[in-house]
Amino acid sequence: MSWLPHTIREHSVVSMFVALQLVLVIWALVAPDSFRYLSASNINVALRAIPPLAIMAMGVGVLMLAGEFDLSVGSNYTFSAVVMASAFNSGLDPFLSVALAILAGTAIGLLNGVVALTFDIPSFIVTLGAMLVWRGGVLYYNGPSSEPFRPEGPFNAVFSDGILLGDIQISAGVFWLLIIGVVLGTLVHLHRYGNHLLAVGGNRNAAVAIGVQPTRTKLIAFAIAGGCAAFAGVLATARIHQAQPGQGGGLELQAIAACVIGGVALTGGRGSVLGMIVGTWLVFTIQDVLLLLRAPGFYLDVFIGAVLVAAVIGNRAVRGRT
Repeated sequence: MSWLPHTIREHSVVSMFVALQLVLVIWALVAPDSFRYLSASNINVALRAIPPLAIMAMGVGVLMLAGEFDLSVGSNYTFSAVVMASAFNSGLDPFLSVALAILAGTAIGLLNGVVALTFDIPSFIVTLGAMLVWRGGVLYYNGPSSEPFRPEGPFNAVFSDGILLGDIQISAGVFWLLIIGVVLGTLVHLHRYGNHLLAVGGNRNAAVAIGVQPTRTKLIAFAIAGGCAAFAGVLATARIHQAQPGQGGGLELQAIAACVIGGVALTGGRGSVLGMIVGTWLVFTIQDVLLLLRAPGFYLDVFIGAVLVAAVIGNRAVRGRT
């Protein structure tokens, strides 16, 4: 198994992404005053905003490869961030606060998997309920006010500051995105677990017949989704220096849309980590262009909704042919 050939052969997302970027760059060069796509401020915003969503999308995508969903990742993202900030403000070391947040997020994801698989309930339903539970849990735990998070010293260098190249700041989140992308890419495409994951998502009965344990494989995927959501919340909170109760609303749909755009099948068994990252970048690019053109914000919701419906139709068409 490999990363790039698989992605290019089965999906055109990379080519579409490159073509779109070329069009936008040319547009920005022709009309730099009216379309500031290449401005340092716009690039810096992208380098700060893309990593958290991409990390969340990778976790969601790994779970989708197994044929499952987690709609609670947005609430998990928020709850874990609030846990980290409140633990730090209570006197806990910031790095230990991060570990606590990731542990909480992973436990939430694992709990979703246990409930869904033990009681044979569709994960869509279980995690929809969990989304509401943890959204309310944030308000119960911390109230409606934001929780400040302002650690000093090496913590900011590791999770926030990054490297300054002229007017462009490559945030620490970019490096974390690369690290987690390599780890998950290796796990999915080069490790035996990835074979099990794709087998379970593609054909559960066939996977069982060759000795794969679907429950164990899916529980690991649920834990990865929860851990990635929590870590995304850590990066976002470290960047804005506060955890806000509503900061994760809607991110679960953006993450799923990013995976779908990146070539992950809604029915499981097909997709790549590279596609998840590129899909996230495409979602952000659409949002960025809408903002630069001062278009209404709900246009992004229209785009995401249309993508998801089109993906369902496309998946049914593919299944019908096979």
